[in-house]
Amino acid sequence: MTDAPAHVHEFDWPDRVVIGTVGPPGARTFYLQARAGTQIVSIALEKQQSALLAQKIDEILDQLSTLEGNRHSVPTSTPVELVDNDPLEAVQEQFRAGTIGIGWDPTTAQVIIEAHPLLLDDADEDAVDDVAEAESEMLRVKIPVGTARAFTQRTREIVDAGRPLCTLCGYPMDPDGHICIIPEY
Repeated sequence: MTDAPAHVHEFDWPDRVVIGTVGPPGARTFYLQARAGTQIVSIALEKQQSALLAQKIDEILDQLSTLEGNRHSVPTSTPVELVDNDPLEAVQEQFRAGTIGIGWDPTTAQVIIEAHPLLLDDADEDAVDDVAEAESEMLRVKIPVGTARAFTQRTREIVDAGRPLCTLCGYPMDPDGHICIIPEY
């Protein structure tokens, strides 16, 4: 049994929640960034975590929109006024996400995202204190349903904006060249 995190970066009604990237395609680092007033928290994610997060949130919203006449007013598409295409704000990585949980708060009609740091199995003795400190925090963000739709749209666009895939082998192509590896059958 693990202890509760010592420090929770909590955003109950954030001003902004987005996924964005730093770096060129092929070498991008994905970040989940939340801001409320002057408090900004950025956590690093894998591209696949970002894509899966958007997919799962959309699944929750789609399911909720069909319940009892959509009593939570879940939009079926992204409200235009909530589209956020601005770049990330100043990025200072808080931690790299390991486990990410998604939930629903029916009392406030918000999607909940909880991210916990990546656990290091092979931490050397010098890093044990740093690992323990990182593992003692988490990020919790609550997003209203319209903002959640805008979040998933932006996330899908960011994920899809990477390197184009080779039509022959399906692997990403680098701007400076590509060696096509076609599997043998």
